[in-house]
Amino acid sequence: MSDISTTPRYVVTTHTTASRIAATGAVILFLVLVMVPFFAGRGLIQDLFFILTMLVLAQFWNLLAGYGGLVSIGQQAFVGMGAYAMFGGVILAGMDPIPAILLGGVAAFLVAIPTAFFAFRLQGPYFAIGTWVIAEVMRLIMAQVKALGGGTGTSLPRSATREMWATEWIAGMLDVRNSAARDILTYWLALLLAAATIAGIYWLLRSKRGLALSAVRDNPEAAKSVGVDAGRMKWLVFLTSAFGTGLAGALIYVQKARISPDAAFSVTDWTAYVLFIVIIGGIGTIEGPIIGVIIFFLLQALLADYGTWYLFTLGIIGIVVMLFAPRGVWGLISDKTGIQLFPVRRRLSGGTLGEE
Repeated sequence: MSDISTTPRYVVTTHTTASRIAATGAVILFLVLVMVPFFAGRGLIQDLFFILTMLVLAQFWNLLAGYGGLVSIGQQAFVGMGAYAMFGGVILAGMDPIPAILLGGVAAFLVAIPTAFFAFRLQGPYFAIGTWVIAEVMRLIMAQVKALGGGTGTSLPRSATREMWATEWIAGMLDVRNSAARDILTYWLALLLAAATIAGIYWLLRSKRGLALSAVRDNPEAAKSVGVDAGRMKWLVFLTSAFGTGLAGALIYVQKARISPDAAFSVTDWTAYVLFIVIIGGIGTIEGPIIGVIIFFLLQALLADYGTWYLFTLGIIGIVVMLFAPRGVWGLISDKTGIQLFPVRRRLSGGTLGEE
């Protein structure tokens, strides 16, 4: 008869029952959203495009501020540069708008290098103001580029929008007009970008770099004392955020097909609204921007006809949430229920291991 002894076994895990259910639900939701153009009208597709692109912008700002501790109010710089790089690729180089979207991400990445070089010499509110000033400088520079419309802006050439990659195939498959096919194509690209953004950020936060990033955010000096390169982590999140924001900006303006400096570098549209989404949903969580963008869209639909009262109401709601739920709506839900759909904290679970 063999001896059976038990020895303790400990496993480090991040998954929870809720996260496993959420992963299955996310796959199903993704597949349903892919099929939406087969049964939905153009209005719903445009609404979903708006939600998805704002979600991407919110997730990248949340990565920057919520996890990296870099509160920027100049993200419109990367939206605008991404959009203008895409327009430049189409108008000046004759590129198709779809591959030119990647050019927008690269341009935003390159612009972020000198931006970070100067901005990282500032701390706290000075960093935030510095990023806004840099964004304004970029807006003024692009307003002087006559080849791209100068201060009044320009539109994508009609031939480029009509002959855009895959639009003819989509139009034939779904029996829609070319303009509707362009909306469907950009919607599918927005869905893919949103899914890749959430998955990529979640992967980063669960990696060793994610631990280092959290340490730098909570206490940079303590992080340095245990060997974390705080400067390198800040560069990583800043450049990553710029690249993703540039991609989103380029995609947004492929769908709009018209650009101007004031619109592309709008602090209200691309930074203030994004801040509202993240703060009301829950900063420092992946779930927060998802909840926040849904709330923002519903409020916009309900209050958009009230003019300046719309912005006033958004401000009041933001203040109330910050006062009574500092961690946002998702933080309040998580505190009450303990549910985490995208858990990144590592937990040590113990058990016994039988050995013969």
